[in-house]
Amino acid sequence: MFDVAALLALAAVATAVVWKGSTWLEESADGLAAGYGVPAVVQGAIIAAAGSSMPELVSVLVATLRHGEFELGVGAIVGSAVFNLLVVPAVAALAADSDGMSTGAELVYKEALFYMLAVASLLLTFSLAVIYNPLDGPGLRGDVTRPLALFPLVLYGLYVFTQYLDTADHEGEADPDVDLGRAWLWFGLGLAVIVVGVEGLVQAALGLGDAFGTPAFLWGMTVVAAGSSIPDAFVSITAARSGRPSVSLANVLGSNVFDLLVAVPVGVLVAGTLAITFAHIVPMMGFLILATIVFFTIVRTDMLLSEREAWTLLVLYGLFVVWLLLESVGASDIVPT
Repeated sequence: MFDVAALLALAAVATAVVWKGSTWLEESADGLAAGYGVPAVVQGAIIAAAGSSMPELVSVLVATLRHGEFELGVGAIVGSAVFNLLVVPAVAALAADSDGMSTGAELVYKEALFYMLAVASLLLTFSLAVIYNPLDGPGLRGDVTRPLALFPLVLYGLYVFTQYLDTADHEGEADPDVDLGRAWLWFGLGLAVIVVGVEGLVQAALGLGDAFGTPAFLWGMTVVAAGSSIPDAFVSITAARSGRPSVSLANVLGSNVFDLLVAVPVGVLVAGTLAITFAHIVPMMGFLILATIVFFTIVRTDMLLSEREAWTLLVLYGLFVVWLLLESVGASDIVPT
């Protein structure tokens, strides 16, 4: 019990470290975007999304390269996506001054639908790995290769291109008052601090997996995912309180698209070939699909995320955590150990 308490304390400290590093990185990224006068599409779809999603990207790289736990990194990405869909919008809606948070047709019919395509493409990538690169041993297992990893990356390129088409007539102007050297320094410091914090989160997830005798990726879906999603939560809450609900929800969806189509494939490209167990991946992706359907239905209804609907999202996330706890103590056998 003492070891579990120490691991949870490590996760809490690591979360604070990730939050601090993410704050420095996002502020410096905004400064760099203004200093170089990049177009709005680059700032929104690439710089802002990459900045808020850097903890998730680092979690995949750290889990894969340092600990050989690619599935833990995938679990962190999927868990972060679920957290972003269910917790971040709900908290932002409850924190907003008005009764609920408006969504909008563009957000629902473009951003949300493309996000659904991102979920489907990642599941398809894992399925193709099992079909065309099967591995010996119990259960369905397969290798995710670099050619397969290129598929979601190409799709992300399509996402950026569609954003470019929407903003092709808008060109940014460089801000001469931005100190680019200082901005790059803080960007590097923020990234370094995030790496340290994510290492702590991964260590906690691995330790909890050993303590309870369960796959570490289950803890990656909660401990690492929640810790790495804190920056997205603060960005969305701030936007909602300042009367910019579309920015709040767009940050959630843009971050998830980046996580699914860039963070996971980058881990494969860096490491080469990585093995996945289909019996582990399917329950994770299944709950993500369920969360996606609920989220889309709620934001589409009257184009408003009401307080009652916000609590519904929080209850669903609570059920998600309960399921993971039942898996951890062996009360549920959906995910094989």
